[in-house]
Amino acid sequence: MSQQKPRQRGGRVLGKATPEQVMGLARNLPLTHSVLEKALEDATPGQLGFLANLFEKENASRAESKRRRLLKQAGFPQSKTLGGYDRGMASFPADWGREQLESLEFVDRAEDLVLYGDVGCGKTHLAIAIGMLACQRMIPVRFFTASSLVMRLRKAKDDNRLDAELKSIGKAGLVIIDELGYLPIDIDGARLLFQVIADSYETRSIIFTSNLESGRWGDVFGDGDMAAAVIDRIVHHGRILRFHGESYRNKHSLMR
Repeated sequence: MSQQKPRQRGGRVLGKATPEQVMGLARNLPLTHSVLEKALEDATPGQLGFLANLFEKENASRAESKRRRLLKQAGFPQSKTLGGYDRGMASFPADWGREQLESLEFVDRAEDLVLYGDVGCGKTHLAIAIGMLACQRMIPVRFFTASSLVMRLRKAKDDNRLDAELKSIGKAGLVIIDELGYLPIDIDGARLLFQVIADSYETRSIIFTSNLESGRWGDVFGDGDMAAAVIDRIVHHGRILRFHGESYRNKHSLMR
């Protein structure tokens, strides 16, 4: 009599899972693990394989749902990817390049990035693409323009829920503040923005995009000392990527 081969489903052999592998797959599932562990003691190879396949699919489904939820919560204005980005517009520091950027190691280390350069050179595109990549890797992200963040914080303060708003932002591993310096911010708004930056120091990463060199950030914050404190924090654990070239929008304008 020929020996029966283990059944296959979805390209996987279901008869080769071990109780340890099944327990590992169940680690993040809402199960009573002591009950499952006891039940696995008498499970057949086929039953172990079935459970391993089931738990693996459940984990994959939960991971995909979480990615979609993180992308929605991030608040990106549009979808951007690294694949559609013109990398020639950005100049990286000599000791730090695209590989380090795309590895997101700077997020793990709570380091900051300043994307600085002319209008239309892809700063926002790159910031969004990195943010979306972080979401795909299960890192919570929040995206704001500088002006929208100030308005959000001001409203929270007026509604006596500023602490709750700051706590919500603080759950992110990466905060993106776009268009810093594009619109004027009054001193009260600058103080609110500074609070987000100060709270993030050495605890989470911030990506700033700006067309202003750091020496002019005092114009944004309306206070040279406050701007100096921000720059000091960024310089300590941050890097600048410089952008140059013709505006992408001008280059592809229908009015040329």
